Amino acid sequence: MYKNILVNAMVNLGDVVLTTSALALIKKNYPATKITMLVKRVVAEAVQNNPVVDEVIIFDYKSKENSISKMKTMIKEIKRRQFDLSISFDRKLRPALLTFLAGIPKRIGPSKVFDDNKSKVTWLYTDVINIDHDLNKTLQAETYQTIVRKFFGIDGHEKPVFARIMDINNSNVDKLFARLPDTQLNQLKVALCVKGTFPLKTWSKEYFAEVVNSLAKKYDAAFYIVGAPNDKSYADEVISQINSLTKVPVENFCGETTLVDLAAIFTRSDLFITVDTGATHIAATTGIKMITVYGCTSPDRWHPINDNAVALTSRESCCPCSVKTEECPTYPNPQCLNNVTPDMVIDACDKLINNK
Repeated sequence: MYKNILVNAMVNLGDVVLTTSALALIKKNYPATKITMLVKRVVAEAVQNNPVVDEVIIFDYKSKENSISKMKTMIKEIKRRQFDLSISFDRKLRPALLTFLAGIPKRIGPSKVFDDNKSKVTWLYTDVINIDHDLNKTLQAETYQTIVRKFFGIDGHEKPVFARIMDINNSNVDKLFARLPDTQLNQLKVALCVKGTFPLKTWSKEYFAEVVNSLAKKYDAAFYIVGAPNDKSYADEVISQINSLTKVPVENFCGETTLVDLAAIFTRSDLFITVDTGATHIAATTGIKMITVYGCTSPDRWHPINDNAVALTSRESCCPCSVKTEECPTYPNPQCLNNVTPDMVIDACDKLINNK
């Protein structure tokens, strides 16, 4: 029916990864359809060289800047490509305006996608796809796939798909792993992601230190922290906390990997312990054994799609919440994170390591 589709996903890394499950569903039913994604530069690598994405358009803008000239340029580019359908996974105004002004004949978007609030953005769509399930009780990837299922009248469920890992990515990981302590043949490689995008997602340094200390006593393991460049100094603080309990070395790889390098690290690691962040969903596509600690967010919605994943949450009555960090009544020691204890994580690690 549609041969040239533009997909708007002007969202953060985790969501971009999750939208690829819906693209996989389209490709499964219509393999000849060309899919182009409109994304932010910071997440583009996740969908470049991706089996379910044919082309990527990067749209750079800052919300408070006057970007009329960028809008005009992008409208011309979209017109030139002659798309016959656009699918919005973000329900944002700028991409909706772009597709409307570019004259794409069929423009679809959801009635809701991130919250239950109504939006006038839907006026710019030719078709509004009704989402009637509870967002907080439904995997976000399923919300994206629901949009596709209802519009195309198809069935099925697909998993997110990440960019292909290339030789250069494995070479980069070789260099990072060369910094780890001399390894035994059966040594466990344990990756950690210690910082969320905001404090109500960030498990305490003391808790991470307890987990690493316990695992180091039980297993011959090498530990390393992954994350964005801005996470590096915080990761150093976590390592200092770990060193106050044990002398086990922990490498800090934050800011030293591309997104695909990160995926390559996960394919070569035995265990990943993380907070709820974009790396969680990258890791899930590799099938790694993993444990995610949830604070204010809902694991029912953001659980990694991976049979080897364990989601830990204390299920506080106030969660999931949308309050600002400083408005949380238990901050700076939020109950939602404090009540997920190191013992809970250590127990989950033992079961995953020992295949129980």
